[in-house]
Amino acid sequence: MKIPAITGTIRRRILLNYRVAPDVARLVLPTRFRPKLVGGHAIAGICLIRLEGIRPKGFPSFTGISSENSAHRIAVEWEDDYGETQQGVFVPRRDTDSRMNAFAGGRIFPGVHHHSEFIVEDRDGQISMRIVADDIEQPLIELEASETEDFPDASVFPSLNDSSEFFEAGCIGYSTRPDSCALDGLLLNVSDWRVSPLSVHCVRSAYYDDHSIFPAGSLELDHALLMRDIPHEWHSEPTMTSEIPKANKAALLTSAPPRVQSVRTIQPSTHGLSLAPGRCERTSTFLKIGDIQPC
Repeated sequence: MKIPAITGTIRRRILLNYRVAPDVARLVLPTRFRPKLVGGHAIAGICLIRLEGIRPKGFPSFTGISSENSAHRIAVEWEDDYGETQQGVFVPRRDTDSRMNAFAGGRIFPGVHHHSEFIVEDRDGQISMRIVADDIEQPLIELEASETEDFPDASVFPSLNDSSEFFEAGCIGYSTRPDSCALDGLLLNVSDWRVSPLSVHCVRSAYYDDHSIFPAGSLELDHALLMRDIPHEWHSEPTMTSEIPKANKAALLTSAPPRVQSVRTIQPSTHGLSLAPGRCERTSTFLKIGDIQPC
């Protein structure tokens, strides 16, 4: 799916990063991809991004639009048609508060975008966010975090710089089309890449907390990063094809009513994160990851 270059400003971008058992991560990936590992762990996460002034490159800034968006992602590697190893992320689900993006996603530009309500507070270094998707009864994501200068010692990444380089290198995102085995690619081009640590006090994800997809003990929050006020461009990448693993097709296609499950938390003494008790405690099933049909 070819689009013109799109430009704008990343006003705020949060990268919530989880470490995942590689065999579990493989089950949710199209067969074209394999997990990109760090210290023996697959790396998955959520990109929460506010975009402003988004417009075709060359258009005046006043023509741009703004939106809040989220993308569930898993870091991957694959071989291109020339046998060269490439890296990026597979994006099983995208959400946006823009009805324009929700309509155009998967039709005009890559990636089906589900329409959701974003409730965001971002002031004085404190960030809270609640995302309520139109197609899921309970919140898709709940987050409370604050800016910090400290990178957690227990991360699988040795340093903030190592984490930054990992995610900067994986700026190509591939996602599926409805009723198709095609994978559409989108490249995020950032000329002034800057990240800082973000302290997570509380996080709940209807996707990553779903034990039917990620069994108990297979996934833990590793760390979070924050980006602010960064010019960027989006460019389309060549389309690829792949099959969806049979073991995960039912989960990708089936909607189910919410179920009750225990809340898994990471103890601060073990993982260097401060998780506030009694907050972000609602849970739900999240089975419909994308509009993917069997190949």
